[in-house]
Amino acid sequence: LIEGELFGADRTAARPRQGAFAAADSGTLFLDEVAELPMELQAKLLRVLETREVRAVGSEGVSPCDVRVVAATNRNLPREVKEGRFRQDLYYRLAAVVVKLPPLRSRLEDVPLLVETILEDINRRRSAQGLAPYQPLDRRAMDLLDHYDFPGNVRELRNLVERFAVL
Repeated sequence: LIEGELFGADRTAARPRQGAFAAADSGTLFLDEVAELPMELQAKLLRVLETREVRAVGSEGVSPCDVRVVAATNRNLPREVKEGRFRQDLYYRLAAVVVKLPPLRSRLEDVPLLVETILEDINRRRSAQGLAPYQPLDRRAMDLLDHYDFPGNVRELRNLVERFAVL
């Protein structure tokens, strides 16, 4: 299933579709949680990155793709490589530029701006559905967020903002 999502499925498949690589041609593809990919798929991803060609599931031919890949994970990839859970060659292919983002708990000064951005995103989607926007979070909610540890990082913050807005 993941292979079809990334590389596509040819027109003879039950559900033919364009994959993420083809859709991102001449652009950027964001791969979140790349460390969760099974080893077999890691090999196929490496092949696409090396050859700049993608083979749709069920296809005999390949198509060129010019894609910049940005990958993210919350795992320590060098340790995953050392323990045999992530391909070393794929790691080096992806690690051309490494940006380490500290956890949200160590940059609580970012919380107000992130809350504002998240609320704008939620309200943009609500507006598209014809729904009224949520109000900004009150001071009490912001005080709670300013002193929270955020074990789930920004994903947890997004859920908290939506929960506070709804309630």
